[in-house]
Amino acid sequence: MDYGIVLFTSDRGITPAAAARAAEEAGFATFYVPEHTHIPVKRESPHPRTGDASLPDDRYSRTLDPWVALATAAAVTSRIRLSTAVALPVESDPITLAKTIASLDHLSGGRVTLGTGFGWNVDELTDHGVPGNRRRTALREYLEAMSALWTSEEASYDGEFVSFGPSWAWPKPVQAHIPVLLGAGPSEKTFRWIARHTDGWLTTPADSDLDGHVALLKEIWRAEGRIDVPRICALGERPDPERLAHLDSLGVTEVIFGLPDRSPEEVEAWIGRLAGKVGLAPAAAH
Repeated sequence: MDYGIVLFTSDRGITPAAAARAAEEAGFATFYVPEHTHIPVKRESPHPRTGDASLPDDRYSRTLDPWVALATAAAVTSRIRLSTAVALPVESDPITLAKTIASLDHLSGGRVTLGTGFGWNVDELTDHGVPGNRRRTALREYLEAMSALWTSEEASYDGEFVSFGPSWAWPKPVQAHIPVLLGAGPSEKTFRWIARHTDGWLTTPADSDLDGHVALLKEIWRAEGRIDVPRICALGERPDPERLAHLDSLGVTEVIFGLPDRSPEEVEAWIGRLAGKVGLAPAAAH
């Protein structure tokens, strides 16, 4: 089981480059960042944690662009994977986003994973022209269209939200397949979507009782004809040895720890202490 780090990026505190470099040096496998283009002041969408229009953290409205953030991290690292937890592809132009992600994968030497979500903030999606009740369809089309641009010499797509004729698009990603994870709450409907369109599940911090959820995902995975193993990334866990051993036994493939909102020096020290608690060896020892 791997261990990852997620930085809730903003225009204050430690930079993505410094956090990613510290995480790589400490031996972590993946560095994650989130995405929100903006937060509408007047919203009908309740936040999943607060249950109303209030936000648990002011960084929601101060979030850095994820792909710019990961590009700065790529420039100062060489091993750690670069991912999002989560990105919101339907808030971007799909052709442009495919180019951005392919360029990052090319320049980083094939280290990109796309962690994506449907988007809890329907008001934010609405400002981007995506109806809340069509979020799943829009995301499916975006993923299919971007995959075509990444893999086909002459790519094309014809859908409800994405449509373009035969086109050339380079660079192609270094990876033959960019891994895609879906971050969403557990349900049979969502797990079926994950099994049909992605490589695995990124849990939410509220998903603490994973035993039944993991079992259901694996059952649906097999029922959908998947012969590989789903990636299961547990977000928001604590470095408790018994808990981590239990997650490993369930088939969780990565545990992701969130960084505190403190000074850069405190965050770097925190990363080092966390690495020790979970038994990671510094990168130089690998």
